[in-house]
Formats: sequence, C-alpha cells, structure tokens
Amino acid sequence: MGLFGSRSRRQDIPDDPSLLAAAAENPGGSVAEIDPTYIDDPNGYVPPEAIRGAWVVDASGKLTGEYQPNPRHGMPQDDFGKLTDPDHWLGWLGDDPARAVRDGIEESLRAQVADAVVEWVKILETPRFLTAGRPRSDDDQVMLVTRAALAAPFALSVRTTRHGRSVLLGVFSWVAVNLSGPAARKDRHWFDLGVGLEWADERLSERMYERDAEGAEG
Repeated sequence: MGLFGSRSRRQDIPDDPSLLAAAAENPGGSVAEIDPTYIDDPNGYVPPEAIRGAWVVDASGKLTGEYQPNPRHGMPQDDFGKLTDPDHWLGWLGDDPARAVRDGIEESLRAQVADAVVEWVKILETPRFLTAGRPRSDDDQVMLVTRAALAAPFALSVRTTRHGRSVLLGVFSWVAVNLSGPAARKDRHWFDLGVGLEWADERLSERMYERDAEGAEG
C-alpha cells in the first residue's frame, strides 16, 4: 500500500536534481511532489491537499517510475476536526465553535496587519480544554460554568498586501470568564507563533485565572 493507497501509474522519470536527491535520501520510500500553487516552502508545513502525488523509490534510492496521484490534491481546506470531534462541551463558543475559533484567529492576525486574509486553518492536535464552574445556588447537583479556555495548535495560510502568502505554525488560545455571573463576559485571545501545545498548556490555567481576576475587577 502506497502513500495514497494502491492506485498508481507508470510515468517517465523526471530529470529534476532536487527530486532525484530526495529519492536518494529515502530508499524504499516515496518522495512527494508539492504543488507550488498552494505552498511556497516545501520544507515547511505542507497541507495534504498541496501534494500532487508521490514518486515511489526503490531500495537503492532511485525512482521506479511508479507515481501515486493524491486524490485530495487541490485547494487546501479548513480542518477543525480535532477541535470539534472530542467529546468536550464547547457551548461557550456558540453554535459553531469552528467558525468562532477561525474568526478569533483572523481577528488576532488583523490586529497586527489590517488587511490579513486567512486562506485556510488546520487544527493539528486535540486542543487543551479547561472548564471551571460553581454549583447552582438552588441545586448543588447542577454546575454552572463560570470560565472556560482552550489552546489549539494550528497551521494556517494568510495573505497580506505587503507580504503575500505566509504559512504560520503556533497555538491559538482563548479564555472566557464571567460566563454565568452578573458581570459582563470577558474574552481574550493569544496568538503564539512557533510554540507547541505543551508550552501553551502550561500557561493556559494561569491565563484563565488572570483573566478571571481582571473580570472581577472590571
């Protein structure tokens, strides 16, 4: 079974030095063909849709001529499955949690560059979720959620007039407090580039309770 399943076809081996060098480094494996229409840096994050297909490499590190087209090849699409698939309550994000997070990410980018347009977003790992609350005054068996937070690792493509297209990796964090109290709800976003989920997770609880204190003061 190949990279994209069993479908493959024989092709003339291209005379591309970079492709041949990559094959030599991957004996017995395969070498992906990246579509430059959707990605500028093949050494960075490459969304699955940006791969045209894969060349099969023999045990000596040479291309066999077998080529496996990628059935998903095309414009990269949003993927929020790792946010919405886990069985975790996301009611604090509204009826469409994926749209809420996407809008929050774009808002964070536009705070830095006003004309930033997000082309696609992919949540790369199951986010870290935090939820806190208190018993309802008339029924201590019912918990009222008072604050919630998440940290979601992402890859995304953004375009700006000045910089063109950039692919960014990092973690988007969101904290919301005063979710059930008389005080007005308060939200805050963090857009941390070049960090991992473990780093963001270590700071999520602190950020939530800092925001909670700010909300109490407000």
